[in-house]
Amino acid sequence: MRLTSIHTYPVKGCHRLDHDGAIVQPWGLAGDRRWMVVDADGVGVTQRETTRLVGLHATVRPGGLSLRADGQPDLDVPEPAGGEPVAVRTFRSRELPVPALPAGPAADAWLGALLGQPVRLVWLARPTRHVAAAGREHDTGDQVSFADAYPLLLTNTASLDALNDWLAEAGEEPVPMTRFRPNLVVDGAPAWAEDDWAGRPLRIGDLRFRAAGPCGRCVVTTTDQETGVRAKEPLRTLGRHRNVRQKILFGLHLVPLDTGHLAVDAPLVSTP
Repeated sequence: MRLTSIHTYPVKGCHRLDHDGAIVQPWGLAGDRRWMVVDADGVGVTQRETTRLVGLHATVRPGGLSLRADGQPDLDVPEPAGGEPVAVRTFRSRELPVPALPAGPAADAWLGALLGQPVRLVWLARPTRHVAAAGREHDTGDQVSFADAYPLLLTNTASLDALNDWLAEAGEEPVPMTRFRPNLVVDGAPAWAEDDWAGRPLRIGDLRFRAAGPCGRCVVTTTDQETGVRAKEPLRTLGRHRNVRQKILFGLHLVPLDTGHLAVDAPLVSTP
């Protein structure tokens, strides 16, 4: 088993960045989901709310962020240096408010034009708890970015192949792994092997991780990550085959136990 690709999403909900290697930090991959677009109430705006975010290309640079989208001028956004924090939430309900720093009116106007609604861009200067201790099977404490629940998401290419076989049987088109917005993709494991890894330690390269449990999927998986077009698949087919306790499962949440560099082709080992 080996790691075949690495991905980050600098702004929550934006188009992915592909990497040959990345630094693993306690709260996930360096540069992953430290920025978030929020509405007037300080609640995160993601692809659940607008598929226009697939057109947002964000690149982390020293001291800030570069934003790009078709039809708009490129914009450099510096990391906010001080200022009054604002309370934001990743979801409207159940999540705890966390302090984040506003990126400023230039970024807000740029993103408002892209998304067609008033929004603000905020930066999580210090990763902190936004899910109550009882809200996750394996609590990560303060070690999380603007990710929904856990620092990292791992997916398995064989599981995608199995899903695409089900889609073909139903007369539907196959979907790429990008629909599931993983951080880490592995190859060489049997389909759904990740189900057995839940709750166990994993080693990828020289780094240890805790497999925190399977990932429940949402409507974002039905969004083409290149065009923003939304349909019913693969969520409908997944729901027929992978519905466990009212959660539609694909992928595995990970919590880093070590920090350091992780590279494509690193071996993965699951231990009892």
